[in-house]
Amino acid sequence: MLRRFLVASALVCAAGGTAFAADLPNTKAPPVYTPPPPPVFTWSGLYIGGQVGYEWGNTSPTLYTAGGPVGLPSSSESGVVGGGHVGYNFQFSQFVFGIEGDVDGASYSGGNGTGLVGYTSREPVEASIRGRVGYAWDRVLFYGTGGVAFGDFHDTYTGLGGFDSLWRERTGWTAGGGVEYAIDNNWSLRAEYRYTDFGRVNDFLVASAPGDTASRRETDNRVQVGFSYKFDLFAPPAPIVSKY
Repeated sequence: MLRRFLVASALVCAAGGTAFAADLPNTKAPPVYTPPPPPVFTWSGLYIGGQVGYEWGNTSPTLYTAGGPVGLPSSSESGVVGGGHVGYNFQFSQFVFGIEGDVDGASYSGGNGTGLVGYTSREPVEASIRGRVGYAWDRVLFYGTGGVAFGDFHDTYTGLGGFDSLWRERTGWTAGGGVEYAIDNNWSLRAEYRYTDFGRVNDFLVASAPGDTASRRETDNRVQVGFSYKFDLFAPPAPIVSKY
């Protein structure tokens, strides 16, 4: 009888101890939340931006008359240029490959003349589609660029016979290079130089010098600065990391 009483008492004490232990507060610290690491920077992605700069050039027209060619005084052309661009980059290791298009409005103009014929030339709109190849040093990108250029020219000629006003759309090539710096994972600043060649432009005159043709080679240089915003459309979500 005594042995049964002691066994029963031990079982009751054990059960009570277990229940008491279950009611004790948990002293284990909760998991510590660690914010996800910032996304790794890359030049890859779709971007848009704007640019502004200065454009200059020099042209020496030749007037082809019935009596032979006549050289017209050379003209220095210049003006402010600015507009927008859109492009896409793909980074492989430290090399960056991309394609970019831009459209600019410009005050680019110039002119000269003689007693025979006076002329002015304006290029109010210019655009291009170019490839880009660069080398990235972390957030600094050195790149070269080149491709097809499009220009809208307005030429006017005055002479003893009257006045000619001609609009020309020209296709040429452009090439240059620059440097771009990423302020953060989305915004970047750039500085760029480009040379553009639209080839030879031939204007057939009707009123200012009937039957004559004015011919010149149209080239220009530009330096410009700009900014871009890169969209992280295809970036994977950052993981949530917890420590216990």
